[in-house]
Amino acid sequence: MHIHPSRIGFDIDGVVADTMEAFIRLARSGYGARVRPEEITEFQVEECLDLDPAMIEEIFRRLLEEPIACGLRLMRNARRVLTRFAGHGPLTFITARPQKKPIARWLKKELGPQVYDRVRLVATGEHDSKAAHIKEMGLDFFVDDRAQTCLQLAREEGIQPIVYRQPWNQGKHDLPEVESWRTIHALCYGEGAW
Repeated sequence: MHIHPSRIGFDIDGVVADTMEAFIRLARSGYGARVRPEEITEFQVEECLDLDPAMIEEIFRRLLEEPIACGLRLMRNARRVLTRFAGHGPLTFITARPQKKPIARWLKKELGPQVYDRVRLVATGEHDSKAAHIKEMGLDFFVDDRAQTCLQLAREEGIQPIVYRQPWNQGKHDLPEVESWRTIHALCYGEGAW
């Protein structure tokens, strides 16, 4: 299966942005909480971590409103792959984040203004309304880390979801998955093109 880079879209958190690393770092530095990545076995972290719900809410609020100040990072190799994809068409990101501006500023900083000029960004404010935007953008494939979103997309005509493997989506789907941006690159250019 070879995918044209302009026909694939991406969720942000857990796919493009290493939100898990940022959450764990902020929990440790701001609250003294020790969390290991493998402990985050549910998309809703309050369902699997014995942490104060107010603390969890505060960390995620900061990540939503101040991703640059929080030191949110790109996933490993995302910049390299997205820069190459930008040469073949627009880069499409559809996120459940409620506000577009903070994550748009972060994307521009992380990808650079030249690549960012190729970005189409939709902030839906909810997880379950991505299908309409994916179709509107003319995408055939969509990479997301939330198993429930991917299972919903699988029921839609003309959309092939691809799960970005994370501890919280294991054993919850039987869909195609990728484990890294190198794997996403291979879907478009083949195994030997890295």
